[in-house]
Amino acid sequence: MRAMILAAGRGERMRPLTDTCPKPLLEVGGKPLIVWHLEKLAAAGIREVVINHAWLGQLIEQRLGDGSAWGMRISYSPETTALETAGGIAHALPLLGDAPFLVINGDIFTDYDFAQLVAVAQRMQQAPQQLGHLVLMPKASYPTGRDLAMDADGYAKASEAGDEPMTYAGLAVYTPAFLRDVPANQPSPLLPHFLRAMAQRQLTAERFTGQWLDVGTTERLAAANQLVA
Repeated sequence: MRAMILAAGRGERMRPLTDTCPKPLLEVGGKPLIVWHLEKLAAAGIREVVINHAWLGQLIEQRLGDGSAWGMRISYSPETTALETAGGIAHALPLLGDAPFLVINGDIFTDYDFAQLVAVAQRMQQAPQQLGHLVLMPKASYPTGRDLAMDADGYAKASEAGDEPMTYAGLAVYTPAFLRDVPANQPSPLLPHFLRAMAQRQLTAERFTGQWLDVGTTERLAAANQLVA
């Protein structure tokens, strides 16, 4: 089974730190943020990881190498122009194979157990109508994009009046078919593809209430370091 870590963001809100260091290499607890993900993926049994990158991507490759330090093989998917999230995943599909795969945002800090997503991906192999599975959090106190929700049967949906508003946690499993309508080598965000699959009840979801931070500002980077301390 394979996983992808999304690491192509410029990190504008983290400047000047990200002027010379790509955001996934900023340190939390004395090691790069992305290394926390690699360790957790290795512990969950993942041995093949794809990492996309753009800004200062050569520094990511230099720091992580071929992945042997974590008992895995890392492949890289460089982007010369910003493809956004769905575009970046679609660009990397030739490296991800034909089976469901995990996707982890490179700029989150969490104690979520990635082995749970491995189990979901294994189940999805027997459910060809299911295109993906999202981990959702109770709505954060800071802006995180459009509110989502879950219905009573465990399917993801757009939040409506009366729903508990939730935030996509940047943790998911997708099938290659979920990305089939993403235009090749063009910027494409995830939300429109979410909404299309949600309308067909092809995205399941789970509610997670553990430790989670979107490390998108210097203040939240400091908060992540405080959590480790």
